[in-house]
Amino acid sequence: MPKKLVLVVVDGMTPAAFERVIEGGRAPAMSFLVEHGDYRPATSVFPSLTPVCLTSIATGAGPGVHHIPSLVWWNRQERRIVEYGSSLPALRAAGLSQSLVDTIFNMNARHLAHEAVTVYEALEDAGLVAAAVNITCYRGRHRYLPTLPGVHRAAYGPRRFFFYGLFESDRTGAPFAVRSRRAGSVDAYAAAVGRWLVTRDGFDFLAYYLSGYDFAAHEGGPDGAATDLALEQIDAAVGALFEATGGPDEFLERYAVVLLSDHGQTAVERAAHLEAPFADVAGEVVVAASNRAGQVYLLPGARVDAAGLARRLDGFAAVDVSLRREGDEVIARRDGADASVEQLDHPDAARRARSALANPNAGELLVSAAEGWELADLGGRHHAGGGSHGSLVAGDSFVPLVTVGLRAELQRTTDIAPAVLEHFGVAVPESMEVPAHAR
Repeated sequence: MPKKLVLVVVDGMTPAAFERVIEGGRAPAMSFLVEHGDYRPATSVFPSLTPVCLTSIATGAGPGVHHIPSLVWWNRQERRIVEYGSSLPALRAAGLSQSLVDTIFNMNARHLAHEAVTVYEALEDAGLVAAAVNITCYRGRHRYLPTLPGVHRAAYGPRRFFFYGLFESDRTGAPFAVRSRRAGSVDAYAAAVGRWLVTRDGFDFLAYYLSGYDFAAHEGGPDGAATDLALEQIDAAVGALFEATGGPDEFLERYAVVLLSDHGQTAVERAAHLEAPFADVAGEVVVAASNRAGQVYLLPGARVDAAGLARRLDGFAAVDVSLRREGDEVIARRDGADASVEQLDHPDAARRARSALANPNAGELLVSAAEGWELADLGGRHHAGGGSHGSLVAGDSFVPLVTVGLRAELQRTTDIAPAVLEHFGVAVPESMEVPAHAR
């Protein structure tokens, strides 16, 4: 029988930040995993934004399969903006109540493609017990009502399911998750739940999501003192799992481990409004932008095409490259000229761009921001002076990846779910991408 497996996902952690705290002796738990496993960089998906990235990890597929296109997007069927939480002003601009329902319920219940099988569904269909703590892609087979009184809308998650205290499959005594995010309360909640689960050996597979680094990096940049402190707190949350088994050696006797982040982060100094180049066709397009990625949608009857939209971005300093489809071809426009997407020098660019554009919820034009720039969200907010992510560039796209007790040689974040299933001897569904090492 294979070892049980813990997947640790640290939101936004860059390879440089990870290596810095390891080399500085400030992350003993994660250092222990590196010493006993294999470490390498891996590539995320595009757009490299959390809802897309976490869904790709959980489904083993890119956005062309799972259909989550971005942090904010235009729902063509319902003719409205979907906003998963760029900022509070952005949520308000999209409609606060609707946005909360979209983020908490609809992303998994309606927006996530039915054909995209999650790792929790595949494992539990095979008779194993899956657990998820705080990860936003959580779709499973078990029905849960919120812990809030008077709220009766159900969510479906794995057998052991904990989502910021809003959904809880078991009473653990964990502190309220969102009482003080800046002080680390969200990851403290995750650590308490993780300790409870490991103490009881209550799962075969655990997805353990820690978000504190990304929050700190958005505020102060990916390489500041606050992010190093956040990684120390992350490390303590990993260490809490070790302590629950009696120590790190005992932990690895029981569990295989995969530790990675969902995307990278880069410093941003300037912000721009992606709507500006399309002002004269505002009634014919919808612009959805957030962090370092954007999508432009053509409305019915628009007198401009995707190529015309791309040309409007020529000379717009905030944009590095735009992407569009022409028949079966993916065209990248950069520096005022069209080229095949194969010519881009960004990490795994062609594969990531093709998947993003194959998503039926994607815009006709996808936009990747230039280094140092961010695209303001619907509420006009941005992280200039801090850090951000979402683009095709290397800093947004590379993630650190550590495996312990797993034979697979993982190269992409979409390789995780199929490798987990292979570890347990569970058949990999057709919706999941074949890992690079298996090609």
